Amino acid sequence: MKKRAAALALCLALALCLTPLTAEAAGSVYITAAGNDILPLDDATMPFWSEGYLYVASSIFTGQVNKALGVAYLPGSVSNPNLCILYAGNRSLMFDLNGNFARDTDGNITFRGAIRRGGEIFVPASLVAEFFHLEYSVTPLSIDTSGESSYGALVWLRQPNFGLSEKDFINAAFSQIAMRYEQYLQEQRPDSSGTENIPQGVHLPAESGKSVYLCLRAGNGAAAQLDALDAYGAQAAFFCSPEFLENQGDLLRRMTATGHAVGLLVDAADPDRTVAEQLEDGNALLAHATMGKTRLASIENGGEHHRREAREAGFSCLEADLDRSDSGLRDGAQAEDLLRQISAQRGDVRIWLGNTAGAAGLRAFLAAAQAENRCLALTETLA
Repeated sequence: MKKRAAALALCLALALCLTPLTAEAAGSVYITAAGNDILPLDDATMPFWSEGYLYVASSIFTGQVNKALGVAYLPGSVSNPNLCILYAGNRSLMFDLNGNFARDTDGNITFRGAIRRGGEIFVPASLVAEFFHLEYSVTPLSIDTSGESSYGALVWLRQPNFGLSEKDFINAAFSQIAMRYEQYLQEQRPDSSGTENIPQGVHLPAESGKSVYLCLRAGNGAAAQLDALDAYGAQAAFFCSPEFLENQGDLLRRMTATGHAVGLLVDAADPDRTVAEQLEDGNALLAHATMGKTRLASIENGGEHHRREAREAGFSCLEADLDRSDSGLRDGAQAEDLLRQISAQRGDVRIWLGNTAGAAGLRAFLAAAQAENRCLALTETLA
């Protein structure tokens, strides 16, 4: 879809269009909502039209969407990667990508099948809504940014009798929609030509054996970050909160399958569980999702005695050489600044980015850093 490089105005205006939206509006930005929540907006999971039907990403039916709609997503297994299942209670809708059909637990078969696009499986919204007794709507929007109008739509899934019209919901969710759209614009590449904004004149030193270990807090942007890393043959370490471990099994499996490191993110200020207990619980969640465990940990709001507690439990705690969690990595300028900081370091460099790395900034950094065989996954002995 067409990238939008215009900066978001301080006031982002959303206005309802009265004309119906059709499948021909394929180049538009589609914002997805489930119940009360506006979902993160990115190209990988954005709804699209195909043969007159609107398709939504199956992977959205996790976490808050699962709670809001009561529908859960079960990805294909290793033995059957071409099967995607959505279920609620004892009712299931099974999509067979090989046969391009869907079968439900009532014995019905429909040839409105799922579509694989990139690494994501998309399912027809109308079929899902009909089978699970949900309501859904596609409401046209015009989006004004910096004096220019672009067009899109809000795809809204909800339980019946939600109590708000589409127009009233958009008015109520204005700030959420504006925030998601602003985040989306920030994630786009700085220009529309498809080339990276690579910092000029700054390169990693050619010091023999010098490696860079990027460490990120796994969050809403994890899928886009993985796309950027995979595009440059680079690895990183993703430190995951209990919420991420519980709700993002598909992304966790992707991380481990493509050579990235997974660590546990714990909060020493938790009043109910010790650091050791949180680490044990985190590994149980990770094992449930990936059949594997980790010994990497990052401890928030903790001191040396908390790190000692983790070490005594057999974990290796992250000790970063550079902490970029406040300065960010969201554009070419910040990528250039990070490269300068790395160049000033001796030997290998462990970088804590926290949740501040956007896909555009990460791509710019990886392009300039010649990331392949240089940006590596952290190991327990290096943490």
